[in-house]
Amino acid sequence: MNPYAVLAAAAAEWHRLADRVTGPTRERLAALLTVVRHREAGEGARRGAAEEAAGLLRRALPDEFGTAQEARLATGTTTDAGLDPSYLGFRADDLAVLLLDGHRMVGPVLGPVRDRLLAEPAVDPATVLRDGGDPYARDLIRLPGPGGLARLPRFQFSEGSLPWLVVLEVNALLDAARDPWGAADWWLAGNAWLGTAPAALLGTGQERRLADTARLLLEDV
Repeated sequence: MNPYAVLAAAAAEWHRLADRVTGPTRERLAALLTVVRHREAGEGARRGAAEEAAGLLRRALPDEFGTAQEARLATGTTTDAGLDPSYLGFRADDLAVLLLDGHRMVGPVLGPVRDRLLAEPAVDPATVLRDGGDPYARDLIRLPGPGGLARLPRFQFSEGSLPWLVVLEVNALLDAARDPWGAADWWLAGNAWLGTAPAALLGTGQERRLADTARLLLEDV
C-alpha cells in the first residue's frame, strides 16, 4: 500500500479522527509530515517519512488503516510523478496542513484555493516589523503558511510597510480577521463588476470603486 494514500485518507477523515491521535504519536506524526511535504528533502527522505507516518496511523487506528482497509485505500489515484496519490480529492499534503498549519483549507475544493493564494507575493511579519509597520493590525489579511507561519499578501502595502487605506477599509467590510482566505480570494480573483482582480486597481485612482463593490457584495448576502 502506497503510504501517501494512507495520509490522504487520514486527511479526508481528520474531522472525526483527530481526537484519536494524541500525545507522542501526534507529535511524531507532525514531525514526519514536515519532511513529507518538504520538496527539497528528496524523494527518498520524503517516502521514508511517509512510510513511517502511515505506520503510525495503522498502529494508532487499526480499524481505519489496518490490513482490512487496504482495498478501500487502494482506490487512490497516483500522479505521473508516482507520489501523492489522492483519496476523495485529498492529498498527503492536506494532512500536513491540518496538523501543522492549523486550518481547514484542504481537499479538492479548498486545497487549490489555498495553493493559489499562498503562491501570491507576500511578506512575513518580521519584514513588516523591520520596516516600521504593524503586521498584526486587525484589518490586515494574514494567511497561515507552512508551519502556521503568517504570510501577509503583498498587495496590501503601497510602499514598504504602509498599507493602502482602502485595503484596510475593505478588509474590515469583508471581516478579514475572521475569514482571511475569503478576503484574500476577493482581492486576488477576477471580479465581474470590476472587470479585473480588485487588487489590480490599487494605485490606479479607482480605489473608491473597491469599497463600493465590497459593499454591494455584502448587500447581496
